[in-house]
Formats: sequence, structure tokens, C-alpha cells
Amino acid sequence: MDKTLLKGLAVLETLAEMQGEAKIIEDVAARTGLTRSNAHRTLQTLTHAGYVERDPAEGGYRGTMKMFALGVRQLGQLDVRKIAPGYMATLAKETGETVHLSILEGAEVIYIDKIDSVQPIRAYSMVGGRAPAHAVATGKALLAAQRDSGINTLPTKLPRFTPSTVVDRKVLREELAKAARFGYAVNRGEWREGVGGVAAPIFNGFERPVAALGISGPLERLTMARMRQLAPRVVELAGALSRDLGYLLDD
Repeated sequence: MDKTLLKGLAVLETLAEMQGEAKIIEDVAARTGLTRSNAHRTLQTLTHAGYVERDPAEGGYRGTMKMFALGVRQLGQLDVRKIAPGYMATLAKETGETVHLSILEGAEVIYIDKIDSVQPIRAYSMVGGRAPAHAVATGKALLAAQRDSGINTLPTKLPRFTPSTVVDRKVLREELAKAARFGYAVNRGEWREGVGGVAAPIFNGFERPVAALGISGPLERLTMARMRQLAPRVVELAGALSRDLGYLLDD
């Protein structure tokens, strides 16, 4: 391994952990385990490369926006479709239900990936298919994650698909607020009669909801009690996927 490179990375990580505060060489050396002379040389090299700068007032060192720009470019390259399959497979195995990965486009969700249930009776859908966001779990999870800006994308008069479809905007707003509070949304046969689901939003490193992870199946099997039982696991896996996309969850 290139020890010089490892020293440089250690110093950059240390400066980032110091939350941007300018620190003197002794502080950097103590945190990285480097000698003072090694810390000084590494800081000089990083300063020359533009990743570190001196604070003229404090006399210490801090990371520059070049570090931030590098991280932002990396975050922008992360694709939820490439990272999600492992989490989807885990959810499919643990629940035995159909798993969907959806994105929001206007008033609809688009299924960008799925794993079919192994059960003979299951929810049917197709990759590339669309569904009304206000009537499916992944759609409501994404609308809830966007707060009021989400419901404002929906038509004034919400279309009804089954007797269970929520078409009252006030009622839907209350349901979305609850979904935002608990971290997941449910569908009780609102798009297709007898088919329900539970889903949680996925966030990227810019704290934006980019997709939703959810399960769906017949309500005879996927009862409300079972959805409440499975919801924490759906939220947990969506959260893990969010972290892989660079999202920093609140403690």
C-alpha cells in the first residue's frame, strides 16, 4: 500500500471530522497518529493540491470546498437501481411478498424494479408500469417525504379506483402527515381491490426522496396487522439503502 496516500486520506478525514474548524499541526498529528513532521508535510502537500487551506486568522488548517465538490460529484453518480437489488432480495425473502422499487413522476409512480412473490396468489405489476401515487403505498411514501410540495403535484380532483381510494384531499393530507411521522405509508386496496402494500421512502445524499421501497400482496394475506408488523423492516431496509446513497440519518 502507498503509505503516503493513506496518510493524506487520514488527514482529510480528520479535518472533516473537526467540522471545518481550523486546527494546528499538533491537533492533526495527535488525531491521526502521525509525527508532527509527517503531519506538516502531508498538510503542505494537500494545501498545494487545493484540498486544504490555512486560516490566516487562526493559523490552523481546514478542508476546502474542493473536498465538498468531490463528494457531491460522487453522490451524483450513485444510482438507486444499482444499489437496491440486494435489499429488495432480502425483503422478498423475509416477507414472501412482491417487492417494488418506485420513483415519483408527477401524480404517478413508475416501477423501476421488482421481485415477484413466490406465492401462487400475488400482486401483479410490471417494470415500467405506472400507478396513481395517491393510491399505492410507494406513491404515498414519496408524497409524504416531499411534504406539501408532494400533494400539490396531484390533480385537484383525485380519481377514485376502488371504494377504498382516498379522494378527499384533506383526508389524504392527514394520512401523508402520519406517514411522514412514522416513516412508512400503506395501501388498503386503494388501487386494485383486494391488494395492499406498505412502503418507505429512500433518500439520497442531498436529503431528497428519490425512490420508495415497498411490498404488496393480497389483503387476505397482507392484513393491516401484518403490514404493521412488517413496516419496521421495510423502513429499516429503506434506511440502509438511503445510507448507501449518502444520506445521513438523524440519530
